[in-house]
This record gives sequence, C-alpha cells and structure tokens, in this order.
Amino acid sequence: MPTEQLAKQDLKQLAADVVSRALRAGATDAEAVLYEGDEFSALVRLGQVEQLKESGSRAIGLRVYIGQRTASTSSSDLSEDSIKHLVSGAVTLAKITSEDPFAGLPQPEAFGQNPGGEPGGSLGLYFDDVHQQPPAERIEIARRVEAAAMAFDTRIQNSKGGDFDTATSHKILANSRGFLGVYRRSYCGFSAAPIAQDASGHMQQNYWYSSSRTTRKLENPEDIGREAARRTLRRLGAVQAKTQQAPVVFSPEIARSIIGNIFEAANADSIYRHASFLSDMLGEQIAGTNITVVDDGTMVFDGIGGFGTTPFDGEGLPTRRKLLVENGVLKTYIANTYTGRKLGVPSTGNASRSLAGNPGIGAGNFYLEPGTQTPAELMADIKQGLYVTETMGFGVNLVTGDYSQGASGLWIENGELAYPVEEITIAGNLKDMYKNISAIGNDLVFRSAAASPTIRIEGMMIAGS
Repeated sequence: MPTEQLAKQDLKQLAADVVSRALRAGATDAEAVLYEGDEFSALVRLGQVEQLKESGSRAIGLRVYIGQRTASTSSSDLSEDSIKHLVSGAVTLAKITSEDPFAGLPQPEAFGQNPGGEPGGSLGLYFDDVHQQPPAERIEIARRVEAAAMAFDTRIQNSKGGDFDTATSHKILANSRGFLGVYRRSYCGFSAAPIAQDASGHMQQNYWYSSSRTTRKLENPEDIGREAARRTLRRLGAVQAKTQQAPVVFSPEIARSIIGNIFEAANADSIYRHASFLSDMLGEQIAGTNITVVDDGTMVFDGIGGFGTTPFDGEGLPTRRKLLVENGVLKTYIANTYTGRKLGVPSTGNASRSLAGNPGIGAGNFYLEPGTQTPAELMADIKQGLYVTETMGFGVNLVTGDYSQGASGLWIENGELAYPVEEITIAGNLKDMYKNISAIGNDLVFRSAAASPTIRIEGMMIAGS
C-alpha cells in the first residue's frame, strides 16, 4: 500500500474490517486492537545535546476464537497483504489450540459507552500542545533543568543529563460483539540526574522529574533541577546503620510499591491458583483500620485525566472506581473476564491488553488514601528509625508475603532526619507490615498511575553493620 494511502487510512474502520474478515475466515468471535503512536526524547548532558530521538509507529493485534479455542497474531505492517496474513494466521492457529472452558469475549451487555473518544475528550487524556511544542523548546527545558541542578552546589560537577520526553498515542479496540472504542492520550515530562562528589571522592547520584498530559501543567525546570540536586546531595557521606528492629518510614516513591503489592497479590489468577498470601482472604481484615486502597480508572484532575485513566479496559469494558481495601478489609479481587470466570466473579474492568497474547490484569490510578499528618509530624516521636528513599532487588514473595529488600535512605534520630545510610536490608512480612502501618502522611501526589503518601511501619528488621 502506498505511503500516502496508508497515511489516509481510517484506523477505526480498519479495526472493524479486520474483525469482519476474521469472522468470514471461520472465527466465531474476534477482537482487534490498533495502536498508533509518536515519541520524542532529548537528552542534554553537561549542556550539550547527547541524544535526540523521534519515532512513530503503527501496529495491529488480532485475537480470534473458534468456540473455546483461541489464538492471537500481530503486525506492524498495515498493508493489504499483511492484514490477510494476520487474519489467516490467527484462524489457523486457533484451529490447532486446545479448548479452554474459560475462554471467550465478555458478554455484549457488559460493554459500556466510550466517553474518551476524540482529542480533549471528557476524560482529559489528550492535549495537542504536547504535539505542537517545538523541539527546540523541549531541548531548552532539558538544558535548563540540568543547568539548575549543576549550579545548585559546587559538589555537583557531573551529571547523567537532563531529558525531555513526549508521547502521543491513539488506540482503537473493536470486537465482534458490537464494541468499537477509541481514545487518544498525550504525555510530556522532563528530569535531571546530577552526580555529586564529596571531599573524599565518594560519589552519589539521584534524580527528580515533572510529568503531565499537557505542557501547561509541567513544573518549573529550575525548581525540578534544584530538587534533583538536593536529593543527590543528601546522600553524600552515607554510612551503614546498625542491625536492629525499629520504625521504618517509607517515602512516597517507595511506599507506592509497598501498597502496590496488595494489587499484585489480589490478582484473580494468583488467587485461583492459591499462589497469593491473600488467597481466601476476601472480606477479611488484612491491614489496619486506617488503610483504604483505591483503584480508579476514571480520575480527572482539573480537567486532566490521571496517568492510569482510560475510558475502557483492554477488553472494552468500562473502567470504574473500586475500593480494593476499605478500613483494612479486603473488598475485592482484581479480575479481567478470563480470570473472573475462573473465580466465578465478574471482571472488575482491569484487563490490560498488548497487541499479542491474551489480556493481563492492570491497575488504573491505584493509591492509598492519605492521612492528616505531615511527614515531619509522622516522624516526630521516632527516637531511632529509618527513612527509606530507595530499595533494591526483588525480595518480595507474594505467595508467602515475605519481604526483604536492599535499602538506602536517611537515619532518623529524635524525630529528625540525621544522616544518610546505605548498604542495609529491611525485612518483614507483608501480612504484618500492612497491619503495622501506624501513620499515613498527607502528601499524596500523583506523579504516575500509582501513588501513596508517606507511610510509617512499626517494628521492621533493619540489617546493617
């Protein structure tokens, strides 16, 4: 297909046509997802442009059913010959796969309306200023954020750079049960990653960033650069803490992963296989009464959609707000259509869909509801404790709940952040940790789809010197 003809393709019509072709080829049901996206990234290091990338892509994925047999194919070639091969390949594969009693698209009545639709739709997912911003302006912001970090302190003489990234995407989902949905999304963001060195030659690095769906909500580059510098400098002179049991305070960036483990453990597939510490815990108290965890795929902040906001999930079902944990009680498991059928429950609207393969399970805007204390108030009565700003490793066992991570951060003495620490390990069990969250900060900020305020957990084991 000539390039100019491809450029003029009606992608919405193409997705619907692919579904129709699959049915004519012998499929009893079919689902097509079509993705179109553009990306830009610039990296400035020590004031000079080091990397500059711009790319665009289009691709289509097809999932077909023949009864309870299923198969999927995908292609980045949208030419006529490629589409024919895509359809015939999927149908051929489906004929030779095994039957699965849980396979199948959602029922027609489960699909909702699509409010996301066109640019600037009601969910505030797409803003054209991201696409229109000149590359020279993006590069200048990357240069400014790095320069602000470098100028903050003479101990910062090096940098991993300042960057600026943008992305826009267009997604169409169509199936043989009457659903045809579309939405566009935009993203822009920048960061700085300075490197500091003390008098003895020891070096540390850290970063900070700003991101949004629209350029007009990005923070001041100089403010972000200075914050990146401050976070880097406070790591200089780190020592190893002594082994002990003490309160541990998790910064928001780390707390969100602690809370995120609840989502992973509540995955309906893991529950069905009894491979989660939350198996058979529905309706049970799994955390303190101060803990309420929300998953909401519909959030809009001042007309701008959250990073996890979409009008429909990976199967076309409407996203919604749900309480995963309410006052410490586990209220629901998280399911797509397939895993929901395994458990005998409806989908929670959390299907995630790549181009190939069956849908997985993904969160919308996932967060711990904030408390009323400032982080300083939350730490005020800690005589000896740890404030965690970074964790390393993969020491979380969601089957047993065992938790063990390498960590670094700041030591707390008499309610104050005293000095940096590193090369330590923190350990516990998530079943105990969630019940021992004694305080929750008021500093909930969404810098990604998952967010948490600062949290304090009592009685964790800290292994150091």
